[in-house]
Amino acid sequence: MSSTSTESEVVKSDKYPAAVPYIIGNEAAERFSFYGMRSILSIFLVAQFFNPSGNPALQAVAEAKSNEQVHLFVALAYFTPMIGAILADWFFGKYKVILYVSVIYCVGHLFLALFDHDLQWFGYGLTLIAIGAGGIKSCVSANVGDQFDKSNEHLMSKVYGWFYFSINAGSVLSNFFIPILYKDYGASVAFGVPGILMALATVIFWLGRKKYIKVPPSGINFDPQKMKEGLTAAGRVLVVFAFVPLFWAMWDQNLAEWVLQAQKLDLTLFGGVVALPSQVQLANPVFLVTFIPIFTYGVYPFMQKIGIEPTPLRKIGAGLVLTALSFVIIAQIQDDIDAGGHPSIWRQVFGYLILAWAEILVWVTCLEYAYTNSPKYMKSTMGAIGLLTVSLGNYLVSLMNKSISEGGYFAQYQGASYYWFFVKLMVIEAIIFILVSKFIKEKRYVGAE
Repeated sequence: MSSTSTESEVVKSDKYPAAVPYIIGNEAAERFSFYGMRSILSIFLVAQFFNPSGNPALQAVAEAKSNEQVHLFVALAYFTPMIGAILADWFFGKYKVILYVSVIYCVGHLFLALFDHDLQWFGYGLTLIAIGAGGIKSCVSANVGDQFDKSNEHLMSKVYGWFYFSINAGSVLSNFFIPILYKDYGASVAFGVPGILMALATVIFWLGRKKYIKVPPSGINFDPQKMKEGLTAAGRVLVVFAFVPLFWAMWDQNLAEWVLQAQKLDLTLFGGVVALPSQVQLANPVFLVTFIPIFTYGVYPFMQKIGIEPTPLRKIGAGLVLTALSFVIIAQIQDDIDAGGHPSIWRQVFGYLILAWAEILVWVTCLEYAYTNSPKYMKSTMGAIGLLTVSLGNYLVSLMNKSISEGGYFAQYQGASYYWFFVKLMVIEAIIFILVSKFIKEKRYVGAE
């Protein structure tokens, strides 16, 4: 009998990797910095640069310009992960890329704080943040999976769930406090505090340097067998990810278009408490923090118990349907606004709830899917392919808003018709995905291959 253990002989362990606390702590602080800055970005651009006089006649065009810039920034932030992944997988390894690019990230935040009255230099700051956030994005996600082997891979889904929990814990705090700082102390302070948190994120990551399992870079490898395997794996993942850009085109509007819509709502919450428009987006991470454990430990086990296996493809399909439903709610709100009404913020909060469920089903699943369905020498690259779906979705929305601001073809889609347009697109896509998903095959690569 061979002395080499087979997969069935691997002793299972319920011990989590030692590096997990550092990775999760780093991610929470980094996401505080990113979402804290984004929480006020749309409103700041309109108030500071595109319509500082508050002229109602200019507001629609100013909002379209703001949306264009915000979505373009996000598109760049989620395009650069491909560059970071290549640098990590081929040349430097994930640890060095995350550490060094984080410094660029910190400089970008410094620019926002210093140049809040200069659109050009403020734009340079956004570019540096996009490079920094994007450069580490795919590496951080893949670094989570690197900490596992065959003995504890059954814990990976739970850790990815807590990893995403940390993202939204940081987002919850920043979406609450940064708008208050902006209101009370101005833009320089409100943009400066996220920079401090990014510096903290860098320090936390560095403190865990001796705990990480560091997968060395593979170098540029044109091995025919690996290239064939890699292309096959990429093809399988791309079939799934082809349906994700529209999800992100819609999801990212909750941090731009929905925030601007909130300015036109009755923001009374309860007991006379009135929210700031940029605080309403706090609902998304609050719901995510609440429902990720519920889905992980309640919904999915319940589905298995009643004989319905919650496979990745089923989760994604259900998430696409819920995304369309969330926009039905927002479109109906906008219908009332267009008719001269002043709807309650609670209706938009309900839209955030449905969108949060969609995000758990679509993107938490995609994070794990991108890692487990790719060979070890292209984990970061495959994660970056997933993030390109965010970039593409936001770039398309940026172009649409540019067309609106310039009176182009999409100028016909303003007000409620803008949101109904996306509802129709997502309904069509969800139907196609449900039909195609029956023919998609999977192959898992975890631990030693």
